[in-house]
Amino acid sequence: MVDSVFMAELSWPEWQTKVEAGAIILLPLGATEQHGPHLPLNVDVILPTAVAESVARHIGGLVAPTLQYGYKSMPRTGGGQSFPGTTSLDAQTFSHTIRDVIRDMGLHGARRFVIINGHFENAWPSVEGLDLALRDLRAEGIRDVKAMRLEYWDFVQRETLDRIFPGGFPGTELEHASLIETSLMLRLRPDLVDLSKIPQESRANFPPYDIVPPPPGYLRKSGVLADARGSCAEIGQWLLDDHVTMITAALTKEFGR
Repeated sequence: MVDSVFMAELSWPEWQTKVEAGAIILLPLGATEQHGPHLPLNVDVILPTAVAESVARHIGGLVAPTLQYGYKSMPRTGGGQSFPGTTSLDAQTFSHTIRDVIRDMGLHGARRFVIINGHFENAWPSVEGLDLALRDLRAEGIRDVKAMRLEYWDFVQRETLDRIFPGGFPGTELEHASLIETSLMLRLRPDLVDLSKIPQESRANFPPYDIVPPPPGYLRKSGVLADARGSCAEIGQWLLDDHVTMITAALTKEFGR
């Protein structure tokens, strides 16, 4: 028997055995999106997948294949669709993909799901996808499914943020390709980080509304929304420890051991 937390590495009888034993399915939601000149396009795939893998090892869960494409990148949170390489899905396509994946696994016996979001703009379309999946399964007479949906970055201690940002945390929406994501990548995939290309820029300053199309000068030319200087693998480890410990605790609380 293959001993792996990754669903795609199991045979169907191995998957079925684990699911029948009550294994929680963790579904990471990613994106293919610009992350400045110093980080790769798959940051939002690598980070939630790594968190899901570590959590799955703690709880005996299974990690479903990560969704590689996410909902459209927005200027105030992800840099926008104008950056080459950013490849996104419409909200309906994205939510229906989640619906289809969870519905199919539910029809095959899975009853416990955790969606781990790794891309800011995925949040509400993923709520819709989960709702549609549960609606479809209820129509099939399957009413005992339990699911959790979360953003991994919400699981961090205030003490950790104070250590990282002694001058004040700028907020998750401005951390795109910045100190947090760069530090996590230095911990998980340093081979994909080029520190020499970190822009010499401070935090972006957006108004509290969107303009479509973005006017000249509205977008950050680098695609980085806050200062990534000072990033290091040690900070990445602090964050990863918090994410895994706190998400594991939440799953244990809601699903039991």
